[in-house]
Amino acid sequence: MIKGLNLLSTLKDIKVNSFAESGRCVACLSANALHGLCADCRADLPVNRWSCFTCGLPLPWAADKLRCGECTSAPPPFERARIPWRYQYPVDGMIGRYKYHGQRKFARPLIAGLGQFLADQLAREPGSAPLVLVPAPMHPKRRRKRGFNQACDIAEALGSRLGIHVDPGLVRRMKHVQSQRELNRAQRLANLKDVFEVRSKVPERVAIVDDVVTTGATVRSLAIRLKAAGAREVEIWALARTPG
Repeated sequence: MIKGLNLLSTLKDIKVNSFAESGRCVACLSANALHGLCADCRADLPVNRWSCFTCGLPLPWAADKLRCGECTSAPPPFERARIPWRYQYPVDGMIGRYKYHGQRKFARPLIAGLGQFLADQLAREPGSAPLVLVPAPMHPKRRRKRGFNQACDIAEALGSRLGIHVDPGLVRRMKHVQSQRELNRAQRLANLKDVFEVRSKVPERVAIVDDVVTTGATVRSLAIRLKAAGAREVEIWALARTPG
């Protein structure tokens, strides 16, 4: 089971790279791993079992297409969120190691799990699949600094798994703005004003792909632009959702 991502980080860098072909668990180094996690560590992931149908916000009770109070009173510019995990330990640490340190081995089990989660849902809902996946765009300056856009990585993996076209150039981030990490929701929305530009034709059904949905400011801004450019249905696909 997962004992602590920081404690074993140095050892994992050696062991996981050495035993990648044999299926080592990125968390506990067990040799019995599937897509980077053993069964026990996979069971430790915080499943977003009950959540708002529209924004994916974790809810404290069983929900079947139930919406949170905010999405009921002020519906966002997107129709649905499909997010399998809560942004809590150990998912938060796994995403952080991937996103800020480029350690892709921590993201592989989450991306694979998201792909299976989506495949299962779409199989139960024929005709609901989006026509294009749009990764949340990153400004070129930030992408050069980080070395990759995690949303593009996730979207490409999902597109390959589900047979859906990925268009990373459909929306462009025009301005380099302050990092969203330390901002509240109102500040995030203001920070993203006039940041995104749709560059080509938008199909009727679109899914925005990102790693984590926090306040929803980024996906709201993107959805507004996509709807204005012709999209009729916009979904949000992400690895994790913050609890509140």
